[in-house]
Order: sequence, then C-alpha cells, then structure tokens
Amino acid sequence: MGLEINTLAIIPLMTKMHHPRATESATKYFLTQATASALILFSTAMNAWITGEWTIMNMASYMPTTILTVALTIKLGVAPFHLWLPDVMQGLNMLTCLILSTWQKLAPMALLILTSHQLNTNLLIMMALASTIVGGWGGLNQTQMRKIMAYSSIAHLGWMVLVISFAPNLALFNLFVYLMLTSSMFMMLMTLNSTNVNKLSISWLKTPTLAASMMVTLMALGGLPPTSGFLPKWLILQEMTKHHLTALSAVMAVSALLSLFFYLRLSYAISMTSPPNMSNSNLTWRGEKKLTFTIPILITLSAMMMPITPTLLN
Repeated sequence: MGLEINTLAIIPLMTKMHHPRATESATKYFLTQATASALILFSTAMNAWITGEWTIMNMASYMPTTILTVALTIKLGVAPFHLWLPDVMQGLNMLTCLILSTWQKLAPMALLILTSHQLNTNLLIMMALASTIVGGWGGLNQTQMRKIMAYSSIAHLGWMVLVISFAPNLALFNLFVYLMLTSSMFMMLMTLNSTNVNKLSISWLKTPTLAASMMVTLMALGGLPPTSGFLPKWLILQEMTKHHLTALSAVMAVSALLSLFFYLRLSYAISMTSPPNMSNSNLTWRGEKKLTFTIPILITLSAMMMPITPTLLN
C-alpha cells in the first residue's frame, strides 16, 4: 500500500505541465508501477498458498522469490526492465525528474534490502551486469540531459543490485552516494536551465564556478578518484573479489568506462566549447542565477568524501 501511495502521489506532479508528453509519461509510469505492484501481490499470494504465511520476509519457494525479484527491479528500472525510465523522464520537468530519480527509488530499494537474504542471487547478478552495460551504452548517443541522467541512474542501480545479496549495508551506502550525486547534478541543471548538451555548452559563460563544480560532480558520477563516486565502486569490487567473482568484477569495471565516456563528453561540452570556440546554442541575456545553500553542500560532499574513507570502512 505504501508503494501505491508513493506512485499516486507523484502523478499530479508529472501532469502539472499540461502537455501531451507529460501525460504520456505519467501514463507509462502508472502502468509500469501498477504491473510491478500486481506482481508483488501475486508473489505474496503464491507464497501464502505454499507456506501459509502472508509475509514476504520468509519466502520458502523459488517461484515467489523470483517473481518478487522481478517486480522490485521493474519498480526501480533495472535492466532488462529499464525501457520505461528514459521515456518517462524525458517528458517531465527537472524537478519531477529529481524526485523520480531519488525519492521514488527509496521504497523499492528498502524492500530489496529487507528481502536481500532470500532473493535470487544469480538473477540479480545478471540484471546488474545488464544494467551497467545498458546504462553506459544507452547514454553514449544522447543529447538530452534528462535521458542521460536516466541512463546514469540505470547504471548506478546495476552496481547496487550487484552487491545487495552479498553486503546489503554496502548497497545502502552506494544508494546514499547515488542520491547525493544525482541531487547535486539535477539542482545544478535546474539552476543553469540546461536541458540538453547545447545549452550546457554556454554554462561556463553564465556561472563559471557552478560549471566547474558540475564537472567535479560529473567525474564523481563516473567514479574517478579522489571523488566520492569512486568509493562505492571500489568497495563493491573489493567485496566481489572476496567472493571469488574476479571475472564479474573485471566486466563491471570495464562497463563503468562506458558511463565514464559520456560524463567526460559532458565535461568537454561545459569547458571546451565556450567562445572563442564554436557553440551551437545562443547566449542568454539577463539570465537569473538562483543559487541555494543546498548546492554547495552537495557539491562538497560529492568531492570530499574520499579522504574519510578509513573512517567509513571502520
């Protein structure tokens, strides 16, 4: 019931723009989430039929567990059930995209962490691998920032889903870092009013400090040291090697390079396409700069968490 309240609460925000694209996004989102909720109820009913208990914390059979795993990954947007996420986010404004990418992930991820001890580990590993590859590959040819952030979200979810069966606390830490970096990125995009790469290319002329901070956040999303984004990837790869999954760790590390490429492409658009170089976007005149105290705090956290790694590990 909590998941359904969460779904229904965001639909008015999605349709606030009164545009056919926003209505289409809200309809796609509702149908996807309703299907996932129906699968959760079906897995619970099947488990009650087998064991006599209505709880999802103790599922004894393989089939209800697999259905529950699929349902929760549909709600999150993990590959191969990711196709709704880029289309839905493209039809929304930046603020609603921020809510969809951060707050709406909390409830399904909490359920996934609570039931992590009984979920299908092999299925989760395959989905995680597919998510990191699809998230990196899908973002390569995109020019719209909302779709790029959607594929970035898919790739990050892959890392969380990978480690959730082995170390749920590490998945929770990865979720915290993801929420922090994604919130920071969306708030900067809202401040600069950048919805595509062309508009991003003139951001250095508007606010050089914010543009430089956005480059740092992009590097953190890509997982480059010494930013905060490197820390969860490093810990997850370390956990995988402890469980003798060296080949899987190598494939995950290589797939992260796909995402890093389009983050570097965005950094290039921010820093290397300002005059006297050519830009395809017109300059804004008397643009407003609405800066808040939240943005500097999030940027600082996204860049400065790496030095306190020993404290976090202990």
